[in-house]
Amino acid sequence: MSEPRTPPADADEVVAALDIGGTKTTAALVTRRGEVVDRATAATPGRAGPTAVLDTAAGLVDRLRARATGTRVRALGVGSAGVVDSRTGRVLSATDALAGWAGTDLRGGLRGLLGLPVAVVNDVHAHALGEARHGVAAGHATVLFVAVGTGIGASFVVGDAVLAGAHSAAGHAGHQPSPYAGSLPCPCGRRGHLEALASGPGLAAEYARRAGRPVDDLRAVAALAEGGDEVAGEVVRLGGTAVGSAVGGLVNVLDPHVVVVGGGVTGLGEPWWRALREAVRGEVLPGLAAVPVLAPALGADAPVVGAASLAWEVRS
Repeated sequence: MSEPRTPPADADEVVAALDIGGTKTTAALVTRRGEVVDRATAATPGRAGPTAVLDTAAGLVDRLRARATGTRVRALGVGSAGVVDSRTGRVLSATDALAGWAGTDLRGGLRGLLGLPVAVVNDVHAHALGEARHGVAAGHATVLFVAVGTGIGASFVVGDAVLAGAHSAAGHAGHQPSPYAGSLPCPCGRRGHLEALASGPGLAAEYARRAGRPVDDLRAVAALAEGGDEVAGEVVRLGGTAVGSAVGGLVNVLDPHVVVVGGGVTGLGEPWWRALREAVRGEVLPGLAAVPVLAPALGADAPVVGAASLAWEVRS
C-alpha cells in the first residue's frame, strides 16, 4: 500500500472510490481533477458472502477517511464486478467468484455503513470512465474501451456517460462469437465465444492444447514466448488477432472517436499489440481505418478514478 499524498492546496474536499473485484478490493481518495491522493487495498472475501465484502470495502474507506485530516470526503463512487444497475445500485448478476453477490444492494449497504451518498457502476464501465474523463481518451466525444483479462468486457462512453443498455448488461464483448474460438466452451456456458480463447485463462488453455502440456497461467505462457518458445509465440499472436478482429467489428458498429484496450492480457507486449492492431485494420471499413487504438494511461487507478468521477455528480 502506498503512502498517502498531501492533497493539492485547492482540494479541501475529495471523494472516495471503490473498485470491488473478485480477488481484491481497492479504495481511494480522489480529487475533482482525477488525482488519487491515497489508496488502500485488501483481499476481497468473496466466498464469505456480501456482508463480508461490504464490511471489508467500508473498512478501507474508513481507514482513508481517518487519514484525511482536514479534508472532507464528499461522496463515494463504486465500480463493482457483476452486472450492476446503476439506477438502483443493485447487483443483478455475478460470477461465482463473489458468492451471493447477485441481488446485493450496493448503494444502500455502503450508504448505511459509511453515511455517504453513493454512485454505483460496473467495474469495466468505471475503468472506461477513468480513461475517458481523465486518461488517454480525455477530450474525445466517444470512446470504446475493451478490457482483456480473466474475462473480456467493454464499455462505450458517449458524451461523458456510459451506455449501460436496456438491461444494464451492455459491454459483454467476450460473449460474442469469434471464428478463432471454434466450438471451445465459454465460462458463460455457451461455445465459440471470444472469451473462451482470448482471455488470460483461454490463452493458457490454448497453449496447453497445442503444446500437449499444461501451464500454470498466462504469465507462464508470456515467459515461454519471451524465451523463444514457438508455440507460446503463436498463442500470443493468436490472442491479439482474435481480440483485434472483435474490436474491428465493434468499431464498424459503433464508429468511436478512439479505442482504448486495457486489462492484464495487454501485458503480453508488442507481439500481442501488433497482432491486435493488424487485425483491427483488416476488419474495419475503409472510412474507419484511422480510428486510433491506444493503450490506457491510468493503469490500475483507472477504475477508482472513473468511479470517483461519478461520485462528484452525486447530490450530497
